[in-house]
Amino acid sequence: MLRVSKKQVERPDFATLFFKGSLTFQPGQFIMVWIPGVDEKPYTISYHCDDTFAITIEAKGVFSKKAVRLEKGDLVGIRGPFGNGFTLYPDRSAAVIAGGCGMAPLATLVEKLPKDTLFIHGARSEKHLLFPDRFNLERQFCTDDGSFGQKGRVTDLLEAQIASGRKIEQVYACGPEIMMHSVFALCQAHGIACQVSLERYMRCGFGVCGACVCGDQVVCKDGPVFDAAALQNMNDFNTSALLKSGQKVPISQYASWRCQ
Repeated sequence: MLRVSKKQVERPDFATLFFKGSLTFQPGQFIMVWIPGVDEKPYTISYHCDDTFAITIEAKGVFSKKAVRLEKGDLVGIRGPFGNGFTLYPDRSAAVIAGGCGMAPLATLVEKLPKDTLFIHGARSEKHLLFPDRFNLERQFCTDDGSFGQKGRVTDLLEAQIASGRKIEQVYACGPEIMMHSVFALCQAHGIACQVSLERYMRCGFGVCGACVCGDQVVCKDGPVFDAAALQNMNDFNTSALLKSGQKVPISQYASWRCQ
C-alpha cells in the first residue's frame, strides 16, 4: 500500500500519479493498481527512477475516472511488476510508434533509446497527445483531425519514412489494436522486426485466471509485449477479446466496453 506522493495533470483527460518506492522494472511491464472499494486494474509504469515511479491514466471508464481524481496522500495498492517488457537491441536502428495513451508504455522505453530513433506519435486530436514536450528528441506528430502535426495515421508517416530509404531495423509500437495491427502488417511487408504491447482485461496479472488470453498466449504472463513471431500465430490479434464475463466478442466491441 502506497500513498500518492504527487499528482501531475498532463491533459484534460490524463493525470500522472507518482509514488515513492523502488521497483525492478523493464519498460513495457505493468503493475496492478487497487483503489480500495473500487476495483483493481493494470497500468504500465510511465516514469521510473531509483526511488520513484508513476502511472499515467486516461479518464475513460468508472475506475480510471476515479483514479484521475486521486490526490496527494491518497492510498492505493500496488502489485507487480508483472509480464515481459520490450527487448532492446542497441545495434538496430529503431522506430517508436505511439498512438494516443499508448505513449505511456513506450515512455520509459524511449528514454533508453538513442537520440536518432524515429519517433512517430499520433492521436485523435491535439488534446489527446500525451507527453508532447517530455522527450529531448525529434518527434513526428499526426492527428486524426489535423489539429496538430500532419493529418492522418501513424502508418502513413512510417510508410513514408520506409519509402524514403531510412534504415529501420526494429519497430516498437503501442496504441489502439487496429493501429498496432497495421504497423505489424507494414513491418511484415518490409521485413522489419516488430514488437507491440497488447492490452486485454486482466484479473490476476500472473497467468492463473485466463481472462486475458489472446490466441494461445496469456497476455499478462507471456506479454504484454509480443514480437512478430508470436503475433503471426495469435488469431485473436485485432479480431476478438474476452469481456469481464468471459464472453468472446469482436475487438471493436471490446474496445467500446473498455471505455465504459
